[in-house]
Amino acid sequence: MGPHTQTDPPIEPRALIEAQVRECYGRVVYSHKTHEKCADILLSRLSTIKLWQIILSSVTTAGFLATIFGVGPGGAIIGVVVSTVLLALNAYTKNYDLGALAQKHRQTAADLWLLREKYLALIVDLRIGKESLETVRARRDATLDDLHGVYSGAPSTTYAAYRKAQKALQQQEEMTFSDAEIDAFLPKELKKG
Repeated sequence: MGPHTQTDPPIEPRALIEAQVRECYGRVVYSHKTHEKCADILLSRLSTIKLWQIILSSVTTAGFLATIFGVGPGGAIIGVVVSTVLLALNAYTKNYDLGALAQKHRQTAADLWLLREKYLALIVDLRIGKESLETVRARRDATLDDLHGVYSGAPSTTYAAYRKAQKALQQQEEMTFSDAEIDAFLPKELKKG
């Protein structure tokens, strides 16, 4: 007689939907944090560029002033070289608006935050089990449609931003709070500890 084979029992539909919603939740958490990190990277880059624009403008002005006051042709040469670099930097910032792109990432992150919270609420409601499966499916599908709308208008993220998001979520626990931390924000009647 051959070995007895046992088939796994079918997975309950509510558990399947919960697994799918949990997966979506995880992806939205990462996308939200990645867009935040993209905005941070772009704003840091913009700040550096602005600083260099000021420095190069100062050097250009100093070079031309040195020429006017008769220091020699060296000041003019320095002024021309530095002003050319400054022109290239200004052309880059004209064609690539880092501030506007950072704001798009911030807006996308804000939109994703709301969807992240909707997915979390859906997971909680699935666990409570009071809503019908049809209601849960309708909420899941509506949230998925909303997510598609956000992603279709979102700027592209970068690998560097994803790595920063991954570090923030996994190592720095930016989305994790202890009961004591949460209790610190709540009135006495709602504290756990």
